[in-house]
Amino acid sequence: MARGDEKTTMQIWMPGSIKRETGRDLIFVLVSIFLTILFFIIPNGFEGASQTAESERARGKVVEVNNERLINIGPVKQGEQQLEVEIRSGRFKGQIFSGSNNLIGKIEMDKLFAPGDSVLVVISISEDGAMRHAQVYDHYRTGKTVFLCLLFFFFIVLIMGWMGIKILISFVFTAVVLIRVLFPAMLRGWDPIFASVILVTILTAVIIFLVGGITRRGLTAFAGSMGGVLLTSCLAFFFTYWFKIHGAVRPFAEALLYSGYTHLNLVHLFVSGIFLASSGAMMDLSMDIASAMDEIKKQYPAISRFNLIKSGVSVSRHVAGTMSTTLLLAYSAEYTAMVMTFIAQGIPPENVINLVWVSSEVVHTLVGCFGLVLVAPLTVFAGGIILGGQDRPR
Repeated sequence: MARGDEKTTMQIWMPGSIKRETGRDLIFVLVSIFLTILFFIIPNGFEGASQTAESERARGKVVEVNNERLINIGPVKQGEQQLEVEIRSGRFKGQIFSGSNNLIGKIEMDKLFAPGDSVLVVISISEDGAMRHAQVYDHYRTGKTVFLCLLFFFFIVLIMGWMGIKILISFVFTAVVLIRVLFPAMLRGWDPIFASVILVTILTAVIIFLVGGITRRGLTAFAGSMGGVLLTSCLAFFFTYWFKIHGAVRPFAEALLYSGYTHLNLVHLFVSGIFLASSGAMMDLSMDIASAMDEIKKQYPAISRFNLIKSGVSVSRHVAGTMSTTLLLAYSAEYTAMVMTFIAQGIPPENVINLVWVSSEVVHTLVGCFGLVLVAPLTVFAGGIILGGQDRPR
């Protein structure tokens, strides 16, 4: 096909193609919104599990504090902090109560309050409706959390436009599915690996087709991403057992067992966390490669499948290189303090790498990066099949 004919053909079909793609996008956006609302409102059986009719939560303000019973032990405080708190919301608004805040000498668990602090108050109510007891739970952060979310939503839509709306929907959908579907399913007895694979498949489909559209480009990204997720899950399973990682290396993992969920397999929970955490980066990488190959195909419709795959390999090498480092840096925050502690104490490197906490981070990081490396050729191969050899509008 001559270059002039190629331009004429693109001019003829491009407006109709864009219209069809926009229509499919709109339908898929509406379906995603419907599923998000559906998953959010369907009961999962854990709503109000720790709440009773004899208690309620309210916002309070610390009026006065008394730190006379606190003692300093090195960098931490221990003892009892006396508080005067005014309730600022709910049926007991305006009432002031006295309470205590016990510090056990662990910074990660202790809370220290000062006059003017906004706090979350848990109120026990007697049978006649009076306030029986009130306890300061923690600093009140609900309003700040809502503000941060709205600020993020506003700027992503302002900067990205229609694409920002689709990104926002995929973001909310992911959060709802994780909190309302995946985690309750595992608590109910679903195997963490099996449940995570199913949910990651659904999330990958929704996110990729929302962002990339229901097109051959989106299908290419989906195929490459899912191939990487499945291979990463197999690698995570193998190396977790080979390294003899027991699974109770994550915060609150052991607490789940003592909370009555002894059926949970903590090893499988750890394995599922590896490919669940890296699945987002895999989607990103596969979409980058698929978009590049799709653009090459649009600019050069007559390109052979072999040359398209060759170009895809060239693109994937550069993208995968930076994405692996990105994943390493993203995970580094989880073990920064741990590594600094070992360095400060002068512990020999061989002792460090044989600790289960360190080994678990090594497996988590390297298997996740391994998955990214595998996504690249899988996406290129899928792009060669799906995008290659097509010389007609999509």
